[in-house]
Amino acid sequence: MPTSVAELVAILRLERVEDDLFRGAQPPHSTLQRVFGGQVAAQALCAASKTVDPIRRVHSLHSYFLRAGDTAVPIGYDVERIRDGGSFSTRRVEARQHGRVIFYLTASFHGHEPGFEHQDVMPDVPPAPDCPDLAEMLETISSRAADSWRQEWSALDVRYVGDTRPGGGLVSEEHPAAARLWFRANGELGGDPVLNTCVLTYASDLTLLGSSLIPHGVMIGSPTLQAASLDHTVWFHRPVRADDWLLYDQVSPSAQGGRGFAVARIFDARGALVASVAQEGLIRPVRR
Repeated sequence: MPTSVAELVAILRLERVEDDLFRGAQPPHSTLQRVFGGQVAAQALCAASKTVDPIRRVHSLHSYFLRAGDTAVPIGYDVERIRDGGSFSTRRVEARQHGRVIFYLTASFHGHEPGFEHQDVMPDVPPAPDCPDLAEMLETISSRAADSWRQEWSALDVRYVGDTRPGGGLVSEEHPAAARLWFRANGELGGDPVLNTCVLTYASDLTLLGSSLIPHGVMIGSPTLQAASLDHTVWFHRPVRADDWLLYDQVSPSAQGGRGFAVARIFDARGALVASVAQEGLIRPVRR
């Protein structure tokens, strides 16, 4: 995974191969066995955005992870212009490696227009600077050192708010599996709206599946678990700066059949609901 914001931004600056065909680079120092799902989703969204009038901003993406990505070779992104209507544009993106599709994304774009407005109220949580580094918290409940956890998301600053595991500080009779954290890019991104939404997309895949494991005493990365994202959806409600603090309010309503389902709301520090996320993933216990 990228070791800095500069590396993250670099891999989101896709190379245009020809009309509607782009190439995405890999982080130069990746130690992962397969490409991080948030990276593929973010690069695919960047590719789709390059084919749409900038006056239209992405309002939703829906994606499927089909095969594990190879971290040793670039990823090709082929954009299909499904429709450009009077108000909305729709794009479909195939991500390919070694001649095979590894990922599909459909994204819809919409120009701003006035209309009805309401939103949920942000939960009452401590401000991000008062919360511990997530890697330090994970060190206390796992056999891995904080630096080992931290290097997996070096491009992000992530702070732990609480969760519903025993001693996690978050109590919910309605949700046995819930977790909250703050995150932001670990450096300046500037005001480019496409870059900021792509970085938010990248970050949205980092911890969401893990929330479905909270009641079960196992963590992503455990040798007793086979885990992978299966599908991922993001709805973008309001403009966002991904280098400002964002609250990730995650809940897993269900786990069954080797799959975990999780949903989340993302608020900015001023309380605006900027995005909603849903994901289902494989959480298969390894039987020895």
